[in-house]
Amino acid sequence: MIFYHFGTVTELIEAASDEAVARAVDGYRDRFDRVTSLSELFAVGMQVHEQERRIGNVAVMAQLMAGAQHDPVLARASSRAIGLWTEQIRRVLDRVLAGTAAETLLDSADLAHALSAGFIGTELYHGVDPTGANRAFATMERLESLIATINDLSPVAQRAVRAAGRRLGERAEKRLGEGGRARE
Repeated sequence: MIFYHFGTVTELIEAASDEAVARAVDGYRDRFDRVTSLSELFAVGMQVHEQERRIGNVAVMAQLMAGAQHDPVLARASSRAIGLWTEQIRRVLDRVLAGTAAETLLDSADLAHALSAGFIGTELYHGVDPTGANRAFATMERLESLIATINDLSPVAQRAVRAAGRRLGERAEKRLGEGGRARE
């Protein structure tokens, strides 16, 4: 039956992953939709991390990603899974960064990718070094505090930050054009 419906075992795993991740992201959508600040996003992210780790989805993702190194079907499944989470985070970042000084410094799509990679990596790291993983999460929390501080600067200081942000963005775009990943 597996081969009739899915072709291969890895295509069955891909279909199961697609369904499970879509269901998980949808299950958290209301929480993400209520987020109004970076600190709230971090808090929701930590709740999601704890729940997903507790029910075993982190271990499943680790296995998918390990298999993805040598199997294009598992790579496709892993990419879509991370993509769904990243898109959810990007939507929140678009909303909470809009109109802030940090919006000029940080591209919400790029930040969403970095946060997704950071959470996945830290979740995997947690299995071998919980103390180190907790320190990594604390660093992410400090990043949120730094962004909040930038947003609370005086208007003059915010203009300076925006100007610096534009320059940083231009340099990043130039680096991406010189062999980095293509803009989406």
